[in-house]
Amino acid sequence: MINEGFGTAFWSGEFRLNRRPLLRSLAASAVFAAALALAGCETDGTAPSARSLQPISSAMLAEIEKKNMSKESPILVRLFKEEAELEVWKEDKNGQYALLKTYPICRWSGELGPKIKAGDRQAPEGFYTITPGLMNPNSNYYLAINTGFPNSYDRANGRTGSFLMIHGNCSSAGCYAMTDEQIAEIYALARESFFGGQRAFQIQAYPFRMTPLNMARHRNSPHMAFWKMLKEGYDHFEVSRHEPKVDVCEKRYVFDAETNGRFTPAAKCPEYQVNEDLMAAVTEKQQRDDKQFAELVNRGTATVAIKTGSDGGMHPAFLSAIQPYNVDSDGVVRARVAAGPGTIPANIRLPSERAPDQPTGSLAIAEPMVPRSSAQVASADSGSGGWFRNLFSSGSSQASSSNAAEKASPTSQPKAKAKPAAAKPTQTASRSKQHTDPQHASTNPGAIRPKPQVQEANASPTPAASGSLMSGAQPTVPTGGFDNRFGAWR
Repeated sequence: MINEGFGTAFWSGEFRLNRRPLLRSLAASAVFAAALALAGCETDGTAPSARSLQPISSAMLAEIEKKNMSKESPILVRLFKEEAELEVWKEDKNGQYALLKTYPICRWSGELGPKIKAGDRQAPEGFYTITPGLMNPNSNYYLAINTGFPNSYDRANGRTGSFLMIHGNCSSAGCYAMTDEQIAEIYALARESFFGGQRAFQIQAYPFRMTPLNMARHRNSPHMAFWKMLKEGYDHFEVSRHEPKVDVCEKRYVFDAETNGRFTPAAKCPEYQVNEDLMAAVTEKQQRDDKQFAELVNRGTATVAIKTGSDGGMHPAFLSAIQPYNVDSDGVVRARVAAGPGTIPANIRLPSERAPDQPTGSLAIAEPMVPRSSAQVASADSGSGGWFRNLFSSGSSQASSSNAAEKASPTSQPKAKAKPAAAKPTQTASRSKQHTDPQHASTNPGAIRPKPQVQEANASPTPAASGSLMSGAQPTVPTGGFDNRFGAWR
C-alpha cells in the first residue's frame, strides 16, 4: 500500500508534498476547534477532547527524536497474535520505516487463524487500510481504531463481520484489546501522522512472527496456505522497510505490483511486474527461509496443536501482573490491576478454556461486566464519533461506512472470516513461498532500496489516480483524506 499523493516518489523518499507547515497548522487548528465544538454533543458521554486529543508524552517525543523521526511522520502497525504484541513503525528522516515501539497486547480472542464469519470471535489477519474515518474518539472501549474488516480480500472470499477494532479496556470479542493507557498513545501517534499529511496507514495482522521456526511449528495448520500468502507481504516489508502496496485479484493478495491494468478482487489478475531489485531481495530472503524451514522439519521440530480450545491470549507482561487472588474460579479478574504497560480493568476474563455453557462463537464470553452508556457509540458518519472523518472527508455518505465505529453493546459486535485462499505465483515474478525472517529490522542482509515503480491499478471499482490507497485492503467506508478538505492550500 502506498499513500495517496506519494506516487512513484515513494521509493525515492521524495514525498514531502503533504507535510507543509501551513497544512499541518490548518488541520490541527480545525481538529481542535471541531473537538471543542462537539464537546457538548451527547454520544456515549465522552467528549472527544478528553481522550482523543491527549498529547504524545515527552518520553515518546524523545524516543521519536532519538530515532531520527518526526512527530508527524507516517506510521505503520504490525500485530502478532501468538506473541501478543503490537508494533508501531514510523518513517524516519531517511524515508524508511523503523520500529518505534512494541506494545504488549492485553487481550485478543479466538484461535490463531483468519476471521471467517460473524460471531466466531476471531481477530482478523491480513492487510488493512486505516483512514481518519476509522478513528473513533467516542468508543465505549476508551478509544478505538477500526481495522476496516472486511477488506476487499475478505469480501472476495466470503468473509463476514464488522466493528473489529484495536481498542482499550483489555476486553476482546474478535478485536485486539490494549489497555487504555496504550491505546491513548497509539491513537495519538496515528492522529499526528494524519496531521502530518498521511492519508492512511497500514495495519498488518499476522498469526505470529513469520519466522522459519514458527512456520515449522505450525506446518500442519489448515491455514498454512493463507499464512504463506501473508508472509509474502511480510517479506516485502522486511527487505525494503517501505509500506507494501497491496492489491487483490483471483481472491488473493498481490504485493507491490506494477501494471497498466486493473485489479479486481475476484477476477483474473492483470499482467503485472514487481520491481526487479525488490523481487530479487524478497526471493533471496524466501530461499533462506525455505532452507531453514526444511532443516527444522528434518530435525523433527515439534508442531503445535491446531486447535487449543483456549480463547485467545494475553501478553505475559499482563498475566504476570495478575496474582491468583485477583482471579475467581471462572477466570474473571475481580479487581483492577496495575501493570507496567497499563491498567487491567476488573471483570475481564483471562484467556483460558471457554466456559462450558458458552459455545464457540459466543460474543459474550470475554466482555467486561462494567456499566455502559445506553447511548450507541457514534458512527464514523454521524455525530461526534465521526468528527475525525467528517472533518477530513469530502462529506460523502455511504451506508457501509458504519464499519468505522463500534456499537455500544459488546454483544452486538459481529466478527467474521472466510476460507483461506492459497497463495498463487505472481504473473511475471516467481516467488518462493513460505517462511519468514527470524530477525527484526536490525539484521536484514537482503534489504534494498527498490527503484521507482509506477502504480496504475486500483481494486476499487471507482477509477482513481495513481498513488491511490492500496486497492487490496481498502475499508468499506469513504476515504477520509486531507486532499478532500485542504487540497486548495497545497
